[in-house]
Amino acid sequence: MTHPFLDLPPLTAERFAAIERRVAALLDTEQDVVITQGEALLPLEGCIRSGARPGSTALNVVTGPYGQTFGNWLRDCGAAVVDLEVPFHTAVTAEQVAQALAAHPEIDFVSLVHAEAATGNTNPVAEIGEVVRAHGALFMLDAVASVAAEPLLPDAWGVDLCVIGAQKAMGGPAGVSAVSVSGRAWERFAANPAAPRRSYLSLLDWKERWIDGGRRALLHAPAQLEMLALEACVERVESAGLDAVTARHASAAAATRAGVVALGGGLTPYVHDARDAAPVATTLRTPPGVNAAELVARALAADPSLPLVAGGGALAKEMIRVNHYGVDATRGAVRSSLAALGAALVELAPGTTVDLEGAGRAVSDSWS
Repeated sequence: MTHPFLDLPPLTAERFAAIERRVAALLDTEQDVVITQGEALLPLEGCIRSGARPGSTALNVVTGPYGQTFGNWLRDCGAAVVDLEVPFHTAVTAEQVAQALAAHPEIDFVSLVHAEAATGNTNPVAEIGEVVRAHGALFMLDAVASVAAEPLLPDAWGVDLCVIGAQKAMGGPAGVSAVSVSGRAWERFAANPAAPRRSYLSLLDWKERWIDGGRRALLHAPAQLEMLALEACVERVESAGLDAVTARHASAAAATRAGVVALGGGLTPYVHDARDAAPVATTLRTPPGVNAAELVARALAADPSLPLVAGGGALAKEMIRVNHYGVDATRGAVRSSLAALGAALVELAPGTTVDLEGAGRAVSDSWS
């Protein structure tokens, strides 16, 4: 008995390369694009271990937990690290980056997360890219949560390494990712004796054996189901139109923010300024005395399918995340999430007043 998921013909090098071209078109990039066979932490770590080394100095912008992870990797590579940390309720500014670069002219590598789904903020990459380009440092961007949710133009913004994943706004699989690599970045990698080689983390292997070889022979057997799912989700984005997909995510973010303000009950947007809020997830601060993890658990008990999660680590007590990305970037998902949070809040904190109908109206009225 044949099975549609198991009895598939091998994925050819030609088709693998065709999927890479479609990803490059999605990013509007002329740079080399490498599809990596694993979750996006794979190319992110590969970029850092290829670009950082003893003697180099990195500016690591921390606006959430992934920035903290990058700093650890950079130090592990022997690089001196300058951490630029900003509160999680806001975004970093190009001026702050410029000041850090001026204070440390030796910086030759900059790492930044575009949108932090975990904390609900997003950073102004176009302006930051201008500053980094003028300084001359290599610029790495984690765009896993921003691709297909907001404008992403690595070439125009001077991004040397742009890492994406398909599992959020693209609505695709988590087990495959991609990175666009500039010519400057390839030169940096090749000049680094500590860069991974003959390793699953090695981007240079893909350059030398795949790209330079004319994309005729794959390095190893591809993750076939994930590659086909990636192709399908890129096709879906192409069919809907990238502008329409990003507009839907922007609408979901605006509607969630407006809805929670109308809901009341002490829930407030965690990110203070709407312009700093990520379009993939809206983070909320719980009122004093209400544990975020307990509130989310109560809401999910009524409907386990809702895209709600408590913050990680110390934030689990005070932060709720409404994940309105991919298939959940809809009015229905936003309305249902806020209604469940409102009902759970009344149960957990008797005497609390919420306006469920007003929240629903605000969601509908603010959806553009």
